[in-house]
Amino acid sequence: MRLTALPAFEDNYIWALVDDDGNAVIVDPGDAAPVLAASELGMWPAGVLVTHHHPDHSGGLAALRKRWPTLPVFAPEDARIPHATERVGDGAAFSLNGWEFNVLAVPGHTLSHIAFHGAEGHLFCGDTLFSMGCGRLFEGTPSQMLASLERLASLPGDTSVCCGHEYTLANAAFARAVDPANDALRRRTEEAQAMRHDGRPTLPSTLATELATNPFLRVDAPAIRDAVARRLGRPSTDRVETFAELRRWKDGFRA
Repeated sequence: MRLTALPAFEDNYIWALVDDDGNAVIVDPGDAAPVLAASELGMWPAGVLVTHHHPDHSGGLAALRKRWPTLPVFAPEDARIPHATERVGDGAAFSLNGWEFNVLAVPGHTLSHIAFHGAEGHLFCGDTLFSMGCGRLFEGTPSQMLASLERLASLPGDTSVCCGHEYTLANAAFARAVDPANDALRRRTEEAQAMRHDGRPTLPSTLATELATNPFLRVDAPAIRDAVARRLGRPSTDRVETFAELRRWKDGFRA
């Protein structure tokens, strides 16, 4: 098994989990072109996983199904993803190309957002969890997103976090503004800077790394609570308010 990140648009990654024969599970193909180009080099789609309906994650489905009409597409129950062949929801389990996947509902970024966990410890989490960040709340509530992030945080620490965008350095700048004394965050930032300097993806991360560096997974940490309290001018009333204010802060943050 090898994991490949196919760049798309400005900062998307289309993930491809490829077996020794070149058969691949494709995740969130917002653009068909990178997948079609990879197929010319011997990578053959065996199935597709879609985390949510946004076009930069699902926009390539029509072209891929046209090229491979029998291609299975696993997606959430959402009419905004019209090219799905299999609808899957929370608690579903299925096998694709010999790999087992479990489905977790993770509403917040969108209401129907799901994540796929399995295939030897890989987590395909779309725009819910990013390295040192999380997705914007376009449809869900802070309470929903916090619960979704905590659900992902309960997975094993060696889980590979395969998210949908190369946002790591921008997220690191915000995280360091919130949590400047965090040595793990400093080291991860330096590592990510070196990776991008060399033209390499900063992903996947690991869940253990995110638990040590991602402020959205650390709302109970004193440093995070104190930073949010300073911003509010008072202690937050509860952990949901801490998360909500942290997300509002990030929405308007400029490095």
